[in-house]
Amino acid sequence: MSQQQLGRGPLRAPGTPGPVPQGGSPPARFVGWLGRFGCVAAGYAVFQFLFEVLPDSIDGAPAKYLIAGLSGLATAGMTWLAAALLRARTSGPAPLTAPAPPAPAVPGPLPQVFGSAYDTLVAQVAEVDDPVRGRLIGWPHSLLELDGPARPTSLATAYGLHIVLDLGVPDGRLHTGDLIDTLWRLRLQGGGWSARSQGAVARPEVTAMVLGALARAGASRERLADEVARCEAGFTPELDSTGRALTHVVTTVMRGLLRAAPDAPILPVLREALVDGALSDPQRQHRRCWSHRLGVLPWAVHPARQPAQPSAVHTAQAVVALDRAARVLGEGPVERAVREDGVRWLLACPATAHDACADLANLREEVRRRHPDDSSHHEVLNVRHFTASWILRALLTPGALEIAREDGLEEAWQERLNGAAGAVWAAQTDGIWSWSRDGAMFTTTEELRQPIWMTYQGLSALRAHAVWMYRPDTPDTRTRPV
Repeated sequence: MSQQQLGRGPLRAPGTPGPVPQGGSPPARFVGWLGRFGCVAAGYAVFQFLFEVLPDSIDGAPAKYLIAGLSGLATAGMTWLAAALLRARTSGPAPLTAPAPPAPAVPGPLPQVFGSAYDTLVAQVAEVDDPVRGRLIGWPHSLLELDGPARPTSLATAYGLHIVLDLGVPDGRLHTGDLIDTLWRLRLQGGGWSARSQGAVARPEVTAMVLGALARAGASRERLADEVARCEAGFTPELDSTGRALTHVVTTVMRGLLRAAPDAPILPVLREALVDGALSDPQRQHRRCWSHRLGVLPWAVHPARQPAQPSAVHTAQAVVALDRAARVLGEGPVERAVREDGVRWLLACPATAHDACADLANLREEVRRRHPDDSSHHEVLNVRHFTASWILRALLTPGALEIAREDGLEEAWQERLNGAAGAVWAAQTDGIWSWSRDGAMFTTTEELRQPIWMTYQGLSALRAHAVWMYRPDTPDTRTRPV
């Protein structure tokens, strides 16, 4: 049965005025009639009455007409005003238009990138039952392995563990405990870890990187301490002259040990070597910066083979390492001056477009060491550097903005920061970064197309940038798109 058949009106929200009958209510109709015709009738009645009652002593008929007419007009006006007031009162307040609800907050693209990256890690995780090491769960070097079945490696699994920790483990499809166990099982027989192409001899940069991931994931200090001691013992000028002369190796060992063993005695020694290994660049106001190899050191192999060239990626790596060391170890005036010079060197980039300048070009470096079993051969490790991510991280160190403000270069800092962030963002597709050099995308096994370390560096840099740019104390917390 309909509402009309029940004798009810349509349903309405509480507090909403009911419908007005067609033609209006009787009071409203009377007020409307009074406003239209009553004022004229009242005015004419007053005019007629006064004209009849005024005494003849008033000078002539014109005077009587004038007095009666003015009185009638005044009465008509007052009657019209009274009718208008009544009409306003009886008609009720004008309906208020409800304000439009605020537009819902639209999430930015970064959560989608994080979600896509996590889904890819889940899809690409490798599980292998090794007859010697047991069950291994992790990742190969590339997320797009083209050479045989995927098998977890220590370096790739450590980077994958870092990604999982950064993303916060949104569900149980990836378990940090499995990754931690795998890294311990991948430890070499004599202790330590090495990259896939480095064989059975532990290398300090790989060992420190794995130790840093394990420490971040909560591995016990007692278990880490033995491996830290082995890493320190093997990273001496006598045992690893090549590594101690390379900026990339020294800074990687520093970052890993600052996580795994912040009180390690070797850390101040490595920082001193990094500070002493800076070079002066006359092209940028003689600011100190870094090359791929540290300055001429007593134990450097063939130090005069080629002149050291300033490198943006190695300068950024040195700034990040020195900044972290300053927070853990403290900082003296010499270390502070060199670190600040590195930031100023990065800010002195002469290019106009900072999302595609030469400072952001990716770089490949070879680390050549004597083969442990045959001194006539060399072990070659190809190291690829995602330059934009390192520059972004260097410019986001706590002291970088402070230096820019002191020098009046805050605008330059912002431009270079936005440029580096834009370059990092442009290199990914659905949360996965692909290695490219000179605009070419490599798909062979020699040039791995989707190295997991690059995805870690891209995600880590964008996450740090998003955290830095968030402003909860301002009305608009949105940031510029990167």
